[in-house]
Amino acid sequence: MADWFQIHPVNPQQRLLAQVAVRLRRGAVIAYPTDSCYALGCQLDDREAAERLRRIRGFDRHHRFTLVCRDLSEIATYAKVDNRQFRLIKSLTPGPYTFVLTATKELPRRIVHDKRKTVGIRVPRHVIAQALLETFGEPLMSCTLKFPQEALPVGEPEEWREQLDSAVDIVVDGGPCGVDPTTVLDLSDEGVEVLRRGKGDLARIGL
Repeated sequence: MADWFQIHPVNPQQRLLAQVAVRLRRGAVIAYPTDSCYALGCQLDDREAAERLRRIRGFDRHHRFTLVCRDLSEIATYAKVDNRQFRLIKSLTPGPYTFVLTATKELPRRIVHDKRKTVGIRVPRHVIAQALLETFGEPLMSCTLKFPQEALPVGEPEEWREQLDSAVDIVVDGGPCGVDPTTVLDLSDEGVEVLRRGKGDLARIGL
């Protein structure tokens, strides 16, 4: 049975977020709100928790997760970013965008794409997500919260209480946040390749 933390969407309770951060460091898998839809998250170096994320989503071992960061200063630790890429990312973050970049050697292999050596990175705008990342003090290994065979991601956790209770350790419930996934932009080569059209507006970069 999952523990449910009711977090205020405008003024998140720091004491509750601190409890979530402690549990993450002990191996918890969480569901939490973002500026696109709800996501699954766990500690970056936790192999067992990462495997649980795979089982929840029905991923095979080749799927790679997204690294969710609190700000741009964390990105350079985990991905190689040149001036062109940095300007584009800065213009779109924080926001509902995931950027595919060439990974550095700081990342565990399970996060990096096997052949291309890339990683997906995003900086969310959502108040609760930002507060959680600030409290936790490091990025979250993450993916969209979507159950196998379901057409849409989770946008309102109460509607999925039974499934969540049996799937995760903690639900960070910040109320509804929509069901649109992020827009995914591959910046690992020259130019910009749109891998998925989601909530992020591509008109902002002329696409």
